[in-house]
Amino acid sequence: MDLADMKKILAPIDFSECSWTALEAAASLAKKLGATVDVLHVWQPPPYVPLDAAFAMVGAGPPQTLAAIAEKQANDEMMKFVEQLEQRGFKATHKLFETGNPATRISEIAKEGNYDLVVIGTHGRSGLKRLLMGSVAERVVRLCERPVLSVRGPE
Repeated sequence: MDLADMKKILAPIDFSECSWTALEAAASLAKKLGATVDVLHVWQPPPYVPLDAAFAMVGAGPPQTLAAIAEKQANDEMMKFVEQLEQRGFKATHKLFETGNPATRISEIAKEGNYDLVVIGTHGRSGLKRLLMGSVAERVVRLCERPVLSVRGPE
């Protein structure tokens, strides 16, 4: 596929500076190509807390599930990211929130949504940090059937 033919870009974010750098790169590329950018956040629930576990805070209304609380927080953070992007003259077409293994879901959504390109931030970890924390970006590059552009974030 020729770069000029890329019209649909997926930009997964984790709300870090690194993902902000990648989102800016995706938006800039989209503007030059006349493409759209969809922003995606994938939340991976912890394995030891059931998703239907209810939590209540005094005076905060009815109990909510952990998933509902996480989704609201992620959506709030995503809106902040998108607002900052739009203040700089870029536009995000869709804001997506998914649950599951981030690398797997990003790859699946890229395929299902027929995206031309995935632009993802990488922290550039190496050695013990990479071994302990892993690299979602690296796994996306290996799993994804679509082209992936990894953008290194600030140190």
